[in-house]
Amino acid sequence: MASKKVIAMIHPFYTEACAAFHAGVAAADPAEAVRRSLPEFDRPPTVIAVGKAALSMAGMARSLLGPVPALVVVTNPENAQRTKMLPPMPEAQIFAAAHPIPDEIGLTAGRAVKAALVAAGQAGRTVLCLISGGGSALLPAPVAGVSLQDKMVVNAQLLASGADIEVMNLIRQHLSELKGGGMLRYAAPSPVTSLILSDVIGDDLRAVASGPTVAPIGTKAEARDILHQLDIWEGLPQTVRQVLQRPDVAQDLPDARNMLIGSNGLSLAAMAAAFPAAKRHALPLIGDVTQAVQRVANMGRGAHIFGGETTVKLTGTGRGGRNQDLALRLALRAETEAWQGPWLYLQAGTDGRDGPTDAAGGVVCETTLSKIRAAGLDPAALLDNNDAYRALAAAGGLHMTGATGTNVADLGILIRS
Repeated sequence: MASKKVIAMIHPFYTEACAAFHAGVAAADPAEAVRRSLPEFDRPPTVIAVGKAALSMAGMARSLLGPVPALVVVTNPENAQRTKMLPPMPEAQIFAAAHPIPDEIGLTAGRAVKAALVAAGQAGRTVLCLISGGGSALLPAPVAGVSLQDKMVVNAQLLASGADIEVMNLIRQHLSELKGGGMLRYAAPSPVTSLILSDVIGDDLRAVASGPTVAPIGTKAEARDILHQLDIWEGLPQTVRQVLQRPDVAQDLPDARNMLIGSNGLSLAAMAAAFPAAKRHALPLIGDVTQAVQRVANMGRGAHIFGGETTVKLTGTGRGGRNQDLALRLALRAETEAWQGPWLYLQAGTDGRDGPTDAAGGVVCETTLSKIRAAGLDPAALLDNNDAYRALAAAGGLHMTGATGTNVADLGILIRS
């Protein structure tokens, strides 16, 4: 699981906050989730593992099942490096594809997944799918008429728009052969069991990795409406617009057994157990960071723990994901409101990577802004340029964990004396 490598911060609340966060990450251990949930099979199934937790999930399934006829694993490069921690899997095809913008490796991985599913269907062999967050970008399988470059443009536009994960994946589903139940069609008539580690708040399984074994979230008409609302329709490739303008055709999907085996809510419960003095907020922290920061600031004194996943609309050229952005915004808010006494806020992603950076998130306290300014930087200006990473780095406020092997969205801890 997560490395204990953290920033060099000296603060009376830092140890407690880190312990709570790591308890939440540990509760999302994908291997343990597979171990306690894997059903019995009459004969070894074909195994398809996709997402940031794919390698750990596949490793546990392989150790419990023994040799399998085919095993395809698609994960991100940071987690692909964890192969040395797993038992030998000689039959495995392992692809380290790009995230959050898809690449050629992901395209090749998509072909391998389709081939394995078709072979299983022809042999009448059961299929076991191991699905976790990140799978949407990691496994591009463009529909006819759409290129990989087209999908890269769509992903970049959606990421910059501030759209939430369900909106993004509704659109991605209509541009992919494997999303929105596509894996079921390729595997037919073989039965499919899917173990799903959810990074989606509310655990709508249609949205996790764009629902490769679940029905689509919505229609092409709904996708078009959303793209117009986001004001990015005209900027999309013509090929993409042509696909989305085709009429919706109702299709019956083969049945699948979809099982939720891990989620943000389970990690939040583990944080509460590790930090019993804190108030657990069941209502997730979602929406744009500019509104989310107000809710965090209003939590008041004491200790607070919460989960969720916010969004950021990119207008600048800097580096810094939603968690770092939210942390820096709270530091500025605390200064404006003249918070008294020591306080600390840790906000980070359970996958160990926040946006396009090597940090999981950010940690801020009552001295953060003075350290940034002492380095000759303007925190508000950096925030306006979507460059929270540079600001927090100057203050020693980057929360670094490395790739954790799991992904159940974000966790936050606020402690005010």
